[in-house]
Order: sequence, then structure tokens, then C-alpha cells
Amino acid sequence: MRAFFAKLSLVALLVATVFPARADEEVVFEANSPLTVAVGGAFRVEFSLNAKPDKGSFQAPSFEGFDVLAGPAESTGSSIQFINGTMTKSVSHTYTYVLLPQSAGTVTIGSAEVKVDGRTYRTRQLPIEVVDEGDGGRSQQQQQQRGGTADSSEAQSRIGKDDILLRAVVSRTSVYKNEPLHVAFKLYTRVPFANVVPESAPSFNGFWSQDLTDPNVEQVSRETYNGKVYETRVLADYLLYPQQVGTLSIDPLEVTVVAQVIIQSRNADPFFGMGREVLNVPKKLRSQRVSVTVKPLPDGAPASFNGAVGRFTMDTELPSERLTANSGANITVKISGQGNLTFVQAPKLQLPASFELYNVKTTESINASTAGIAGYRQFEYPFIARAEGSYEIEPLEFSYFDPQRMEYVTLKSRTMNFEVAPDARGGGEAVVMQGRGVSKEEVRQLGQDIRFIKLGAPQLRTVAVPFLFGTAYWIVLVGILVLFALIYVALRRQIRESQNVALVRGKRANKVAVQRFRTAKRYMEEQNRHAFYEEMLRALWGYMSDKFNIPMANLTKENVREELNKRGVSAEISQSFTNIITRCDEAQYSPVESTRMSDVYSEGVNLISQIESVIKR
Repeated sequence: MRAFFAKLSLVALLVATVFPARADEEVVFEANSPLTVAVGGAFRVEFSLNAKPDKGSFQAPSFEGFDVLAGPAESTGSSIQFINGTMTKSVSHTYTYVLLPQSAGTVTIGSAEVKVDGRTYRTRQLPIEVVDEGDGGRSQQQQQQRGGTADSSEAQSRIGKDDILLRAVVSRTSVYKNEPLHVAFKLYTRVPFANVVPESAPSFNGFWSQDLTDPNVEQVSRETYNGKVYETRVLADYLLYPQQVGTLSIDPLEVTVVAQVIIQSRNADPFFGMGREVLNVPKKLRSQRVSVTVKPLPDGAPASFNGAVGRFTMDTELPSERLTANSGANITVKISGQGNLTFVQAPKLQLPASFELYNVKTTESINASTAGIAGYRQFEYPFIARAEGSYEIEPLEFSYFDPQRMEYVTLKSRTMNFEVAPDARGGGEAVVMQGRGVSKEEVRQLGQDIRFIKLGAPQLRTVAVPFLFGTAYWIVLVGILVLFALIYVALRRQIRESQNVALVRGKRANKVAVQRFRTAKRYMEEQNRHAFYEEMLRALWGYMSDKFNIPMANLTKENVREELNKRGVSAEISQSFTNIITRCDEAQYSPVESTRMSDVYSEGVNLISQIESVIKR
């Protein structure tokens, strides 16, 4: 009897474990079918669900353009797995149809519906390309299954130039400055493939970029492009904010796709006859270069505009209108919405001279998506009222540009009125000295201006030679004049040099490069390869841009070599710069580390030192 109850308890524990796991599982309802079929060729469409559907809730699409030969055939399966002591249970329910296409063209299978626990789920629509064999058209699957022999060259010929494509898909090609732009690099395939190897990453000169790519989530869908049906995957996803006005370019992304082709084997099996082989065919792809027109913001921006673009709201929390002198309070401003929230600055708060304002505290919650950056930024203004009295403070203002309405919008808080009562400890009265509030406690007696008269016979005598108009006086005076003249000349020179932006950038180029090298060294010590090579590229390209006053968008290896040659730098040093840039580009995106970070770091530092020594001669 004791053994029976022990087994019963174990079963109850397993059931209690399974049902919570099922409750937390995400319901997925999806449809699967071939990309390309032939007229007169039957094929299967499956609607799969990873949960138990409500009875009789499945609704199939109309299948317009197809003849239904069989279906729906329902099948159900379940599995239980124990991994590291944790049990997981999965349930699958599949509806299968056998269809026959009626005519050639692109036909779309609509969405199917099913209910799970009363909630409705729908599949995505499936476009299918139907080809006519009588006109010479033939699906890729049928080409791969034809008889005869083939080699690698024939395998490559079986992949059409439009069977695998790489495209840069942008949300828009004309935006305002600081208006978000989404770009997705999509892989379009009509043939199976084994791997995708990145060759080079795109550069976004003139944009502030945020990477939205999630390596743990594969964004797979089906699209029709140029009349053909493709299976698409998002390889890279970015959110861009243009920082310059004019025509900006999004550089291409380069990858190598290893496609798979099924061919008939040349080696005949004595028992089974001819077999099939799967050949891997590498194909290099390059997305198109995309041009984006960036429009300047309209004139007439309000004084409170600081570059915010999007749609926002402003909430203000004000303290009590009655305060006590020498007591603290907070004004809180929360700016919410969607746009370039990362660049939103705290609105300016003008307080009376007798108020002390401390550093503004900023908190934020920002989420980036393909639609842009959404969330809020909150600013807290802590202050202390030092003097009693009645005060009226101007409203806080925040202005932004709405690209949809194409106008500036100004948000205001209400006027703030404060009644400051005297401090119970005796403080509260204040005087204003040099623009700030000073309480009575800060005023001290500095000295006595009346002294007692000394009585008696006077005893006058010369104590020392008077300084005024003496030799020392004239020496000090001449020295002061010379020092003033030197300071004046130095200031004039500094002002003249500061007005020359190119000269200032050239002088600070080495300092900025050294700071970036320090950051790269820190990444090297942390073994963060991608960040290290990216920072090395910033240091090298940034140094050349500042040193030669060349915008980053126009900076290339060729014009860098020309500038170095003009300044007497040897061709060997110029080639070293080209080599280290190439090594950093390759190492940044190579899956295998082909060079040591310490060597690249040493060569980069030595290269900048050599260029500085030659240019300063």
C-alpha cells in the first residue's frame, strides 16, 4: 500500500509539472508549402499548431485557384523531454491538404484560422508561383531531380542569377534631419542553402545608427518580388537617424551564400543504381547602394527647440505652492513619445536669483524598434528657496518638429507660483549680491573703519623710501606693460587659430586618436574583438579626417594616400595605413581570428606616431 501511494504521488507531481509548462508555452500557428509548383502537379499544404485546438474551430482558406484533391487530414502528436532534470512537453496538431493548381501565375493561399482556449490565431498568407512546363518553365525542384550526370559547373548553372538575391529595403528614401529611417538587409532565396558568411558590413556615414538585429530570432517570411515568389530572411536590421542634410548613401552589404544543388551521382551503386548528391555552390552577393535625401528642418524654429523630431507629450509634476525658506523641492518633467528620444535635452528652467538650482537628474526608458525609438525621458530639477516672499516662475517649454504635420509644436507647463514662508529657525531673509541670494548668516563684519587718535608729541621720521615714482616703481610698471603685451599677442593668436576650424582639428587629431587607442586597448584586454577592431577603425579614419580636414563621408584610401604624399610621407607608410585598415575590416567580420589584436594595436599606434613625426618637420 505504501508503494502504491508513492507511485500515485509521483504521477501527481509529474502532472503538476506538465500543466504549468504547457500554460507558459507560446502558441504558434503557421502554414507551410513549396515556393514553386508546376501546373498539373499536386502538392501538399500543411497548417501546423503547437497546441490543442478548440473542437471544430479550424477554418481553412478558400484555396481559390486550386483544386482540393484531399483534406483536411488531421494528425496529432506529443512528446515529453527531460533535460537537466527539467521536463518539457510539446503538442502538435497538423491539418494537411493536397492541392492541384489550375493555371500558371502567382497564386496566394489565404489565412487559416483556429481557436485555442477561446483565442483566435491566424496563419500568414502564402504566395505560390505556378509555372507551366509546356512553355519551357520548370521549377527548381524538378530541375534538380532530372536524370543524367552533372558536375560542379553544371550545378552552378542550375542556379539562376535571380534565384538568390540580397536587397537593402528602406522604409523611406526622403526624410527630415533626425527623422528615423529603417533599413533591413534581406536575403531572397528560391533554392535551399546551407550557410551565410558575412564579407563586409555596411557603413552609415552621416547617420546615427542603432543595430536592431537579434541573432536569437530568425525573421523568415515569404514575398513576391518581380513576379517571383521568394523565401526571405532578414540578415541585418538597422534604425538610422540622419545627422547631415543632403543626399546620403547607405553602403552595400556583402555576403557569401552557400547554396545547395541536388544532382545525379556519377558513381553507380551496383545494387541501388544511380544515386543523388548534394553539392554546395558558393555565391557572392552584394546589396544595392541606396541614396537617401535628407531635408533640412524648416525655418522659424522656436527658441526652446533643441533638435527633437517626432511626436511627444510632456507631463509636469510641480511641488506645493507653499514652501519654507531654506527647504528643498523638486520639479519633474517627463517627455514621452516616439522619435529621436536619445537626443532630447532637458528644458531650460529659469529660477529667481534667491533660488539655488542643483544638477538635473535624468532617467529614461527607451525601446528601439523598426518604427523608431519610443519611451520617455524624465528630468528632475532639485532646488532650494533661500528667501521668503512671493515668486512667479515662467512655464517650462519643450518644442519639437512633427514630420507628419510638417510643423513645430511647443508644449508648455503652467505658470508656477510659490509662496515662501520664513524659516522657523530664524533664517529666510536674504539679500542679493552679485546675482545670488545671501542670507544674514553669510554677512560678517570685515573690519573697523574708525581707530582711536594717538595723543602726545608727534615723532615724525622717514621710515623708508617711498615706492611711488621710485626706481622699483618704474621697473614694475614696465614689467607689467611687457607682460600685458605678451598676453595680448598670445590671446590674439589663440583667437585667430580657434577661428580656423581646419587648423584646430589638425592640432587635436593626435589627441583624439590617442583617446580612441586607449579605448581600443581596453576592448583588447576584455577580448571584445568586434568592439576592438571597430574602435581601431574609428581611431585611424578619425585621425585622417581631422588631420587633413576631409569629411568622413568623402574619406577613402586613395585620397588619404594623396594627402600623405603631399606632406612628404613615404609610400611605405601610406601602404602600411592601407594594410592595417584592410586587416581591421577583415578581422572585424571574419568568423576566425586571422591576426592578433596586440599586433594590430601596436602597428596602429606606431603608424600614427610616424605620420606625426613626418608632418611636424
